Formats: sequence, C-alpha cells, structure tokens
Amino acid sequence: MEEQQEHGLARGLTNYGDFGFAMYLRRSFAKSMGYSTEMLRRPVVGIASSGSGFNNCHRGMPELVEAVKRGVLAAGGLPIDFPTISLGEVFLSPTSLMFRNLMSMDVEEMVRAQPMDSVVLIGGCDKTVPAQLMGAAAADVPAVQLVTGPMMTGRHKGEKLGACTDCRRFWARYRAGDIAGQEIGQVEGRLATTAGTCAVMGTASTMACIAEALGMSLPGTAAIPAVHADRLRAAEASGALAVRLIHQPIRPSQVITPRSVENAVRVLLALGGSTNAIIHLTAIAGRLGIPVSLEKLNAWSDTTPVLVNLKPTGDHYMEDFYAAGGLSAVLRELAPTLHLDALTVTGETLGERLEAERGAWVDHTVVKRASDPVEPVGGLVALFGSLAPRGAILKRSAADKTLFEREGRAVVFASLEDLSRRIDDPDLDVEADDFLVLQNAGPTSGSGMPEAGYLPIPKKLAARGVKDMVRISDARMSGTAYGTIVLHVAPEAAAGGPIGLIRDGDRIRLSVRDRRIDLLVPEAELARRRAESPAAPPRAERGYARLYQQHVLQADGGCDFDFLLGTPPGPRP
Repeated sequence: MEEQQEHGLARGLTNYGDFGFAMYLRRSFAKSMGYSTEMLRRPVVGIASSGSGFNNCHRGMPELVEAVKRGVLAAGGLPIDFPTISLGEVFLSPTSLMFRNLMSMDVEEMVRAQPMDSVVLIGGCDKTVPAQLMGAAAADVPAVQLVTGPMMTGRHKGEKLGACTDCRRFWARYRAGDIAGQEIGQVEGRLATTAGTCAVMGTASTMACIAEALGMSLPGTAAIPAVHADRLRAAEASGALAVRLIHQPIRPSQVITPRSVENAVRVLLALGGSTNAIIHLTAIAGRLGIPVSLEKLNAWSDTTPVLVNLKPTGDHYMEDFYAAGGLSAVLRELAPTLHLDALTVTGETLGERLEAERGAWVDHTVVKRASDPVEPVGGLVALFGSLAPRGAILKRSAADKTLFEREGRAVVFASLEDLSRRIDDPDLDVEADDFLVLQNAGPTSGSGMPEAGYLPIPKKLAARGVKDMVRISDARMSGTAYGTIVLHVAPEAAAGGPIGLIRDGDRIRLSVRDRRIDLLVPEAELARRRAESPAAPPRAERGYARLYQQHVLQADGGCDFDFLLGTPPGPRP
C-alpha cells in the first residue's frame, strides 16, 4: 500500500483505526463514480454549489459549476462539487437572515470535513455570499468567491425596470392609486426577467463588490451580469486559481484582515451600498476576531464620497456599472484612502492590481471621479443616543435630506402584525411630519429581523403625495429600498432596548449632523414603563429557531451566533 498522501482524497481520512484501510475504502467508493486512478491522485478543488429551485438568483448555477470544473481540470486539479443550503431571499419565512448562520455552518463544516485542498464558493443572492465567506473564514481552507452576477433589466412602456428598486417604486404608486391593478400585473412580469441577483446596488450586488474589495474574488468579476459570457469565463478562471492556491496557499485569514476590512467598508460607502452589508461584513470579520466599529464607520463615511450613480441612490443599473468599468473604476478613485498593501487571493496586493489596471476606460456618468462625486460623503452613517445606545444605521444617500434635522411625534406599531393591520386604516392618527416606529422586529423577536424597516407610507398620506417620512425600527431594510429610514436599532425591543418603551405621542429627535437619535422622554417615565412592560414573547421550543434565539447577537455584533466568533488571525492549533 502506498504512503498516505497529504492532499486530495487523503485529506481528513475517516478514522477506522487503520489509515491504510480508510484510504483503500475511500478510493474504492470514489471509483464507483467512474474516476480513474490517475484522476484520484490529483489535488481536489471543492465547488460549493448553492443552486436551488427556491432561489431564482441561482438559476445559472449548473453552467457556473461546469465552467469552474473546466478551469480546475485544465489546471491539473480534480473538481468535486457539493451542495450546501441555499437561501432564496423572497422564498424564506420568516426571513433569510435567520438562516444565514445555518448556511455558514453548513459551508464551514463541509469544507472542513470533506477532502478538498481548496474551494470555489458559488453564491449570489443576498445572504448566500456572506454565509459562504463566514464559513470559509472559519474553515480557513484556501478559497475563491465566485458570484452568480446581477440580472439584466426589463422594459415597461419604454422604461428600464430592475428588481427590486423599481418593484418598490411601482408598488408605492399602486398603493397611492396612481396606477391600476392591470398595470401592476404587467410590471410584475417585467421586473425580473433573467437569471441573476437584483439589477441594482442592493444587498446582493453590494456583497459581490465587498467580496472583491476584500480580495476574495478575482479582480473585475463582481459586476459581470449573470447571463454574460464573461461570467462563465470568470468561473473558469476561478477554478484555475483554486488549483494554484493548492500549490501556493493563501488562506482567507491572510486576505480578510483589519486593513482589507477597512477597504471593504470604504467601498461600501462609495457604492451607496446596502445597509445589510454592515451586518454581514461585521459577521464575516467577526469570524476572524476583527471588530467593525460603528464609530469608525462614521469617521470613514465622512472621508469617503459616494461615487456610483446606481439605483437606489442614483439613476443606473448593474449592467451599466459593469460596462462603465465596474469595481475597478471605484477602487482607482478611492486609492488614496485604501490600504494598497492588502493581499488578495490572486497573490497580488491591491496596489499591484490597480497598477496593472492603470489607464482602463471609465464611463464617468456612472462611476464618478472623486473630485466630482454623487455625494461628498459616504452613503451610510451610524446614529447613537438614548433611543439607540449601541447604534443604528441610516442610509443617508437614499434619504430625503430635508428630514435629517428634526423632531417628531411617534406613531408606534408594536409588531409586524400591528403594522399590517393598522398602517392603512383611514382612522390612523398620523401626519406627514410624524415618525413611524416599528417595534419587535429585531433578531431575537421571533420574526428573524426581516426587511420590514421600509415601513409603507400610510395609504391616506400616500394618496396626498407624501413620498417619504422618518421611519425607525429594530428591523432591516432591503438594499434596493430608499427613504429616511433608521434601522438596526440596538438593543432591539425584544432584548429590552429603549425602542420597546416608545409610546404613541412621544417626541423623538433625529440629527444626522450630530449622529444622534434620542427619545425625549424623562428617565423616570421610562423606568415606570420598564416595570410595566409585558412579559417577553414565548420562545421557540425546539430546533434551529431555538438555537437562533438563544445565541444570536444584536445588529452591532453582525447577528452572528456568539459561539461562532473567532480569534485574531495567527498560528492555529
């Protein structure tokens, strides 16, 4: 019997007390799948495939898997694909965020447990890329992130449509009575017409760009449309890179560092990207013991302009972003503020990558110059104050600036059910300058922290032409949405946070300038309300829901599980 190998199928042999027998048995079963002895001697590249009939974003997954395999085989490796949990954003109840940690555990354990020398992670829909990066960071096997890419736009009456910013825009018009049921039905069939993720700078596209900014994806691949031939070429190149990483290992812990995380935050701010990305990036970095400070977020935001003119912040779509130069163009504009010594998965530093791309053409109607930005400061800010002691997030680049400095009366909804029942009640006591407040929609509330922070404008106000109001919640918001919306309030209501003590008629002060959001109620009254607060809602009794409620962290901790937080990169046992 030949000596035990340290790569390929010999990695992590099942322990029967006889390693020779274990290798013999493993090869025997592998040969039942038609592999030759020669192929089984090759190093193995795992391909984490997250395709699912419940995930429209991943419709092109089979093609991508085959293209990765082509790249692996050409480079001398053995590609073996394996399934993981898939998270289709709109097909999950109560919300996809609740299952992100479960998918990350699936990825981590399967990458660690199965015999692979490196892995290509294929995902795209909002929570799949964060879950894969979280799992890969924890497993710390050489890894390449490949995204599925954004879908192309549709057309309606000569107008471009892209999920899901235009979904929300047309639905708001329908609620306001501007368009009829027949037309909203037509729009429904024209919003999402190809494979891929949302066509705007929502969470999926933001996370694709963050993966590239971190250095975990091949340069220039974040924005390639899902149906473009370049997407398949990127898949093939990712497979070839995964083989090179076996011979010249670069592990996620070498790529995801405090310096690359700061680069990723600045890219997020320059994109006017999704608020969800703060939660996800915090969780990814947290797996390696790297904190993401909301106070630092504000400092970086004040020195990072919004450069990308894409919906929901601007006018264009992801297909335009790719044609305009993609993330490479953004990185070159941000270069003076970035850590150019950050290592990428290719083995190059970020600076070396940008030097190689010097002189590439850019459409500056889509990617603005730093000297002529869309906005002079970053798209996101963190707010603190008596209403959010541990912070809250506002996407100021997608908000009405006339609402940034004001005081308003609270109109409170105690739950998602309460919101659904009363928001369109013609007798609801609400005016345009009130603050809408949603409670009990945070991570431990039982609702799983849904994208419910985009509270609809009450129907009677929408009919009067009101387009935006200050809205506050412990929930999240889709990256495709817009409005003056304060999110991720921490601590949440279900964890005893002050947001749970707000009552109708209370006064709230918002100051984006001062980065504050305060509940203007005397502490003695708040203490009385705490004493009279109803008992906590019943907790889940079994299964993953129970695990989630017992161990999920608040938004400022990335909503990861407390037992999955990592240690700083360094020597490992």
